[in-house]
Amino acid sequence: MNEGYSTDAMNQREGDYVPIRDLENVQLGMFDKPLPCFGCGIGWFSLLLGFVFPLMWYFSAILYFGKYYNKDPRERSGLAACAIAAIVFTIAAVIALLVYLL
Repeated sequence: MNEGYSTDAMNQREGDYVPIRDLENVQLGMFDKPLPCFGCGIGWFSLLLGFVFPLMWYFSAILYFGKYYNKDPRERSGLAACAIAAIVFTIAAVIALLVYLL
């Protein structure tokens, strides 16, 4: 039996189960809202914008390491992608600078 539904005869009509409101988990309705930045989230928007303005990757990496995704777990993958892009860009910039100087 599914724990999220009531089987009480007073709540039942025509054989349908009636959902029980979970007072302990207040975050259920939190994810009904669309993500910011045109619905793709701050992380993925920053990843795309970072190809034009790479400092956005560092901004999102700071949000990732600051655990901004605890506010909305849907942001975690985009912020992690930006952190990886920031690391790759830093390594490529250091290698390019070393090749240029040597």
